[in-house]
Amino acid sequence: MVVKQSSANYNLLTRSSALETRIFPELSDDRGDQGSPPPRQLQAGVTLAKRYAIQEVIGIGGMGSVYRARDMHFPSVTKLVAVKEMINSAPDPLVRETIVQNFEREANLLATLQHPSIPRISDYFTVESRSYLVLEFIHGKDLEAIINEANGFLPEDQVLSWAIELCDVLDYLHKHKPDPIIFRDMKPSNVMVNHNGDVILVDFGIAKTFQTGIKGTMIGTEGYSPPEQYRGEATPSADIYAMGATIHHALTRRDPRLEPPFSFSERPIRRINSSVSPDLETVVNTALEYNPESRFGSAADMKHALTAVARKTGALVRSPQTGTIQASGIKPLWSFKCEDEIRGTPTLFQGTLYIGSYDNNLYALGAADGKFQWKYPTDGGIVSRPALFEGNVYIGSEDKRLHVISTRSGKVVWTYFTNGPIRSSPRIAEGHIFIGSDDNHLHAVNLNSGRMAWRFETADPVRSTPFVMNDLVYAGCETGDYYAIDFRGELKWRFRAKRAITSSTVGLGQVLYFSSVDGTLYSLDSRNGWVIWRFRLGKASISTPCVIDDFVFVGAADGFIYAVEAKSSKEIWRFRTEHQVNGSPVVYKDSLYCGSVDGSLYCLEYRTGRLRWKFGTEGAITGTPLVYDDIVYIGSTDHQVYALLA
Repeated sequence: MVVKQSSANYNLLTRSSALETRIFPELSDDRGDQGSPPPRQLQAGVTLAKRYAIQEVIGIGGMGSVYRARDMHFPSVTKLVAVKEMINSAPDPLVRETIVQNFEREANLLATLQHPSIPRISDYFTVESRSYLVLEFIHGKDLEAIINEANGFLPEDQVLSWAIELCDVLDYLHKHKPDPIIFRDMKPSNVMVNHNGDVILVDFGIAKTFQTGIKGTMIGTEGYSPPEQYRGEATPSADIYAMGATIHHALTRRDPRLEPPFSFSERPIRRINSSVSPDLETVVNTALEYNPESRFGSAADMKHALTAVARKTGALVRSPQTGTIQASGIKPLWSFKCEDEIRGTPTLFQGTLYIGSYDNNLYALGAADGKFQWKYPTDGGIVSRPALFEGNVYIGSEDKRLHVISTRSGKVVWTYFTNGPIRSSPRIAEGHIFIGSDDNHLHAVNLNSGRMAWRFETADPVRSTPFVMNDLVYAGCETGDYYAIDFRGELKWRFRAKRAITSSTVGLGQVLYFSSVDGTLYSLDSRNGWVIWRFRLGKASISTPCVIDDFVFVGAADGFIYAVEAKSSKEIWRFRTEHQVNGSPVVYKDSLYCGSVDGSLYCLEYRTGRLRWKFGTEGAITGTPLVYDDIVYIGSTDHQVYALLA
């Protein structure tokens, strides 16, 4: 067993003496076997390679120690590193050569890996019979120490978050090119939890590239290793079993090394810790199946199953120190960086994502991978949402024009000029494009010719997206006037809010819903403009409502997302973000997605308002998320477009 000597309980990249004894019996550090003390450790103050000043021992293994050291190549700052030592004292020359080869293999292997949950290697060298790896120093504790020091059981939410991260790094290793890498020693003592609450997988000394059909020496840790690993078979499925054993240990505090091998079914998780959800217990039991064929097919499959549990249970990723929500369990599938802020909303069509940026460009990106396809330049910022119709994409720009671009070539088909910047999104219906402009007009443009059919004068700029229902076009303007216009461009009725209507309209049946800067969510009769009800928000709103299942959802400048009963205007719930909610919510399956100026995208259970997860960006989110085929697409003023698993 690894001996913990430092208060930080840091055992970066150490091996258990029991494991080393199984591989190299002549290297046992047990005095009863050898009759001699273990090799002498380096003392504080010793400098290795004229660069690394040893500070203290932070871990002891069967073949040497791990030290905390200061890298003296950076004299102006205190840069700490972990120095892993391997003492080669084997009398057999063949064994000595094998040890050196394993050391060099570990160094070379680590040099090829780039993942946030794998420590970075910076150097390796040999001094006489001792070889050293220099690695990133992890500030934190290993998971075994956290389990042992906990007062009671660890929260399921926290264990679930760590498990998702660990499956992500195993998936990375198993998909490594040119050859998959099998870790072979997943266990709590090889998992570091840093001060940010993220996990780091350590000790790659026995990791190996996977070759089908080739057996090796039995290697691993008893209790965590699956049956086939005892027969010398190391496959990705072995890591999945060990992952299940690690989660079982974390949830039950029952160390599998002290139990009969492969006996997890005799100590069910929920019998020991009844607070664990049945869904999580099922995932762990699947990973611990005796036959590899009955386990998850891949680490990615196990991660997906764990993520599904997190969605269902509403698990939050929380920091044990602060209790604040972290984004550590949510990582983008891809991201794409534009040249300026993204303030608007994306559109998806036939596998391509279209989104405008304040760098004046409309971008076409692969929806699956975020790869750039083309961009179309305008002469002004783009804040509106593109519309698609018959192979063309329609977008307004602050250069005062409506641009029509071929989706295939990214080339202009035609443009339509207004007398003011266009911040309204186009609406296509009945052979026309309806779009508002800052020139105080609502424009109807023929879809085929690009010529104006009519334009309706409003009291102020029209920045809301026109809504079409029951043969009428509905739109608000910045004075607070709200208009219902027929397809000939004639006014049918008019309503007046106290302040600007920037929000777009959503309609259901004969009812219209929109919000206003006067701090009110309105419900109007679409036939005559009569008010059905008003709901008072905490502050102004430019958020477009979302209506589903007798719920109306909307955001406001007071930082809340509101859920209101559609028929009665009774508040059902409200959820507080950390800044204004200028974007609009969308509902997909049983979740609501909405961004905030605080830079986060929130995923809530839409019936209760319970937070499921949030994903933080480096800028405000003012657009509306797009959710399609279990993927959420969102832009941020940090210039990035993100794709996240819904």
